[in-house]
Amino acid sequence: MRVDVHAWIGEYPWRALPTTGVGDLLSTMDAVGIDRAWVGSLPAAFRRDPRPDNEVLYRALAAHADRLAPAPTVHPDLPGWERDLNEAVAIGARAIRVYPCQSGIDPAGEAMHALANATAAAGLPLVLTVHFEDVRQRHPLDVAPELEASAVRALLRAVPKVQLVVAAARRPLIEEVHWGSTADESARVSWELSHLWGPPEDELARLVETVGAERFVFGTHWPLRVAEAAAAKLELLEVAPEVRALVEGENAQRLEE
Repeated sequence: MRVDVHAWIGEYPWRALPTTGVGDLLSTMDAVGIDRAWVGSLPAAFRRDPRPDNEVLYRALAAHADRLAPAPTVHPDLPGWERDLNEAVAIGARAIRVYPCQSGIDPAGEAMHALANATAAAGLPLVLTVHFEDVRQRHPLDVAPELEASAVRALLRAVPKVQLVVAAARRPLIEEVHWGSTADESARVSWELSHLWGPPEDELARLVETVGAERFVFGTHWPLRVAEAAAAKLELLEVAPEVRALVEGENAQRLEE
């Protein structure tokens, strides 16, 4: 079972994308052997109020519930965000996404603590995205900072039951969080692999060995990145089949339980 924990549908504000819809996503999943995906709304990351985009997301995925699970966006600085979280739980969301840097929220502040506590109580992982594009590709008006390791560590420390999925992280951030956290804190964060190098640098292989295979989950960062790149990293990972299976889908399935 191959599970993609980091896909979106919808338009990106900073450049046109050739594929953005549910049909495009399903075709991509078929092409690279992805069985299921956690899907968020890409435009919701950049709106002050993500609620209308969440509604679009729910409607778009409804006919494909066997393969596409909603991962809606919650903005904990908006009045009534708890209602949005409750709606997500009721509709069967696999995870909750939040974008503090794009929303102007302190990534380690009280609003984030409140959301993290609420998602933990609901039994849902909280997905954080370090960045969307390399800084060299950004539009001049795209000035939101990247999520920092210190914010991830602070959130793990402040909310003892939160389960984080950190997407689009690079090796230095992963190592800073992992080696700077307690064993309990490290066990409550999963790292999505789309921005790690495969061969010849072999960042993913080294991290699987040092941080642990149980800490990594498969993700594509689609449609901002081609899904084939993430699939190739997984397929080139020189580990035992049972270790690859953890990263490919078993770790994500445990987060869904």
